[in-house]
Amino acid sequence: MIEPNGFKQNSLSTSLGRMAYYTPAGSPWRPSDTVESAELPPLVFLHGFGGGSSAYEWSKVYPAFASEYRILAPDLIGWGRSEHPVRNYKIDDYITTIIEFLEGTCNQAVPVVASSLTAAFTIRAAIERPDLFKSLILTTPAGLADFGQDYRRSFFAQVVSTPILDRILYTTGIATSAGIRNFLENRQFAQSSRVYEEIVEAYLASAQQPNAEYAALSFVRGDLCFDLSLYVPQLTTPTAIIWGQKSEFTGPDVGKRLAALNPQAIRIFQPLDDVGLTPQLELPGVTIGLIRRYLQQLNEGE
Repeated sequence: MIEPNGFKQNSLSTSLGRMAYYTPAGSPWRPSDTVESAELPPLVFLHGFGGGSSAYEWSKVYPAFASEYRILAPDLIGWGRSEHPVRNYKIDDYITTIIEFLEGTCNQAVPVVASSLTAAFTIRAAIERPDLFKSLILTTPAGLADFGQDYRRSFFAQVVSTPILDRILYTTGIATSAGIRNFLENRQFAQSSRVYEEIVEAYLASAQQPNAEYAALSFVRGDLCFDLSLYVPQLTTPTAIIWGQKSEFTGPDVGKRLAALNPQAIRIFQPLDDVGLTPQLELPGVTIGLIRRYLQQLNEGE
């Protein structure tokens, strides 16, 4: 949990507890509290899930937009510096708190940039409350049970579903420097050489927060999985999708099938070579350029 220069942590109360978020507050982005700063349009970045996930995932991208937008990058409930309620997390927990976050921080429909399973939750939130969303830019949005390809049937998900063993695996195999690095290099990134020490440290700091295992294990067990293909046809918010060609968990063919279900809303589908699940960390410069282009293209019809 490393904040870029000029960003500070704020918090917002939700129905599941306090949600931390990061926004420009000091030099070089906001030299003083001016009316001009307050009137910048909001732009929200939502991180995905995995051992040690947090808003850090987008921290190499969102500063590039801080001169034009009021950036809001939360740690979702159960992750980062947000509260970690002791519970078995469910899909509705995240759909509800995403909606509550937007209601509490934005007074207008907002473009939302989101990653992986959280991006899938964001699609469902936009279906439930389309008035809150101006556009969606999503990296690898997958429910992990799409078109019947259910992650919950995997051997690892079955092992982690074993009581007591799940906590042992989290403590010894996930929430350690070696465990984090192994996951990033072999599962999340296409090129292991792109994983540097700061990334490992940020993920480890999040993974070792008190009660961090509850949200992480809910994800790893598959409690948060669903078939996104059942919801995509209901989406009305203009959407662009970026999909890493080397995404470990769900390949680009699934993404193409999802996009084909609703071409009226999903106006852009961009496969990205030589990148895995998080292009925002592997190729931040490319990701910035694509987000900037898509923000313009998705809003051209207004």
